[in-house]
Amino acid sequence: MEIYQTEEQQVEAIKGYWAKNGMTISAGIFLGFAGFIGFNFYQDNQLEQELAVSDSYQTLMEQSATDAKAFTENGEKFISENGNNSYVSLTALALAKESATHKDWTQVEKQLTTAIESAPTDGIKAIASLRLARVQVQLEQYSQAFATLNNNLPEAFTAAIEEIKGDAYLQQGKKDLARNAYQAAIAADGIATSPSLQIKLDDLAQVTTLPTAKKVVAEPVVTESEDK
Repeated sequence: MEIYQTEEQQVEAIKGYWAKNGMTISAGIFLGFAGFIGFNFYQDNQLEQELAVSDSYQTLMEQSATDAKAFTENGEKFISENGNNSYVSLTALALAKESATHKDWTQVEKQLTTAIESAPTDGIKAIASLRLARVQVQLEQYSQAFATLNNNLPEAFTAAIEEIKGDAYLQQGKKDLARNAYQAAIAADGIATSPSLQIKLDDLAQVTTLPTAKKVVAEPVVTESEDK
């Protein structure tokens, strides 16, 4: 390593190095600094947007408990303005629940479909799918319900999926298929989350009818004295 004895030598060395490599260094510094500023600006902007969306979502949830009409209107506006933000799926689930209280099943299906399409996680997607399938079974849309349940849902939801399938089969009078589905649900530890599952299966238990004993009727005995 070259050692400089005076400040003047150090300055001259720096000038010489800069003359040879200054342009490259300047470009690197500029790009690095610009990238750093841009990245941080992007992060700050994203964070600011997420906080704003979070605040809006919180306001919506508070509104849902006090003003259902305003919640529905503002909730739909929130969904249209926020694309696939993670809060959109949660808002759609809340709107579906509100519509269900009024038995507005068209809106329930619409909001649950939105929740599925915008779900940020497989878990939320599964929850929305199960709710949609239950509504479809209730509306006797059995083919649609099975399609919803067969949409690559996580294995952790197997019990709930099989129980809903059992309900669909039962409503169609397909008792054997319903029994098989309920048994599959129980095998997946479904009773832990749905205690009524065992009752549903018990109601489908095959009843063995025993043959009734033939009733013997005693014939009257005729005596000789009666013949006379």
